[in-house]
Amino acid sequence: MDKESTPYRVHSCSKCHGDKEYYCEFCLCDLCPQCKVSHLKYFETRNHYVVPYHKKINYIPTQEFCTRHPRYVYRRYCESCQVPVCDSCSMDNSHTFRSFHFGQGQHITMEIQGAYIKKRQQYRETFKNIRFEALFYRNVLLPEIKANVKTCHTEFFFYQSDMLIKAQKMKNMISVLQNDFMCNVFCDLDFKHRCLEQKIEAIRFIGSLQRYVHIFEQSATRPLQFLLSIKATGLPRLPKLLLHSSQLSMIESLNKEQVIESLSEIKIRNRGKHCIKKDFLLTLMYAPKLLYYLKLTIVDGCDHISCVASDRFWISDGFNLILTNTTGLPLHCVEDLCGDLYNGFHTVNSESELIYINKDYDINRLSKDMKTTTSFVKITKSRWRPQCVYWSPLSGDLLVGMYRKKPGTGRVTRYNQSGQLTQTIQHDNTGRRLYSDPIYITENSNGDVVVSDNNRAVVVTARGGRLRFSYTGHPSGSRFWPCGICTDALSHILVCDDLTNTLQMIDKNGQFLSHLLTYSKKMGEPQSLSYDANTHRLWVGSWDSKLCVYKYMARQGALTDVVDRTS
Repeated sequence: MDKESTPYRVHSCSKCHGDKEYYCEFCLCDLCPQCKVSHLKYFETRNHYVVPYHKKINYIPTQEFCTRHPRYVYRRYCESCQVPVCDSCSMDNSHTFRSFHFGQGQHITMEIQGAYIKKRQQYRETFKNIRFEALFYRNVLLPEIKANVKTCHTEFFFYQSDMLIKAQKMKNMISVLQNDFMCNVFCDLDFKHRCLEQKIEAIRFIGSLQRYVHIFEQSATRPLQFLLSIKATGLPRLPKLLLHSSQLSMIESLNKEQVIESLSEIKIRNRGKHCIKKDFLLTLMYAPKLLYYLKLTIVDGCDHISCVASDRFWISDGFNLILTNTTGLPLHCVEDLCGDLYNGFHTVNSESELIYINKDYDINRLSKDMKTTTSFVKITKSRWRPQCVYWSPLSGDLLVGMYRKKPGTGRVTRYNQSGQLTQTIQHDNTGRRLYSDPIYITENSNGDVVVSDNNRAVVVTARGGRLRFSYTGHPSGSRFWPCGICTDALSHILVCDDLTNTLQMIDKNGQFLSHLLTYSKKMGEPQSLSYDANTHRLWVGSWDSKLCVYKYMARQGALTDVVDRTS
């Protein structure tokens, strides 16, 4: 029959003419292997659940026979022993099926399909991270390692030439030392060999990850194989690749003692970890894209937002602090709040625990399950009161913006993970005060402490407390009322201006870049910000209880091409 005239299309991908092997349960579309890779590498589809196509049609798993009792098939799975069992295996009196057919044993078993579903759900997030990040980034590192082979050879040749010139000038004096140096140093330091070993290690590791992903994706037909592989090998840890580079030093004076000491102490050192720069991974979009909009009824204004996950966040209006989701329904409400704070008085740490300022101006920590509240920082009787907090993902420290009514000044304090005070930032190197009324605080990816100082400026200090700059609006010197503030993966500083109702973007050195968002009926007057580092989305809250989520970053096209070639 002519292919063009046939009325049926069998095994067709929804995006191309390839054979469908996967199915996206979120988009309800069929995918071929190539389209599946493309589908899962973008931020918009990161949380989509792609399964083998046969799982969509309730494919019957293959029955496997017991190795101890070949006449029987595996029907149950013992979680304690992490082994499958058949009906006859229960006769060893170590397992029970909770059935009157067998006696009560020591271990509880469950159906294999139920154990498979439970384990798959347990490791689902891990495999998602492997596919979206680990495999993706490792493929970018391979070309960089190849380039480093050439770089190390060039740099090594430069130092070698410099050493030979200086060694020639004192050949008559230290000929023996020179020969020894050439034999024992230059012959041993093989940068190219190190980098090639690193490349081979990375290729092997990528292959290992791909095998794990293949087992995970095909496990619907052989759930027992998945359970046994998880028990036998576990999941691989992601090693951190090191960049081998040279750090050699020479001296100008050529007296014998200094030369001998210098040459004997020349070493090749590992300088940092081989990582990918964020500006290579991400790029700004031409214009922000509104992903979804929500009109909240549970608060009277969005004074501050703390993201917990891509679909859950804490929202406050000064009198209420409520956990909600993208439907706007309240999930939990915190009771012991300070009633006169309309700013960034709460934050979320890496364990998804809420950290907030309570009614006694102490700082509490609410557990992830929202059942336990503990005191994290006890503010002793003082005229200083905390106004805003931010948990640092870089150091695990807690940054606190504090205010003293008389004489009307502010400061920033840093507490470690045990709640102990480790730093106070209050004055610049001339003794002048840095802050007047800190209302929002955050931290940039370079360690800078960024503070929104009420009705004045954005004040940025280095990690050690040195003033880097104060941003007073665009153009410089214009009226500026900063409120909500955050930073993103490219070290941009985003701040809401209450006077112009705009969201301004500046770089890490204080240079104005753009008005990222301006007033609109849907967004309203921006008041609070929160940046989701996992999805690179921007949450914007307004005075009139509107919440908008924007996408303004995308992955670099060059990076996408690399993944397409390596896959």
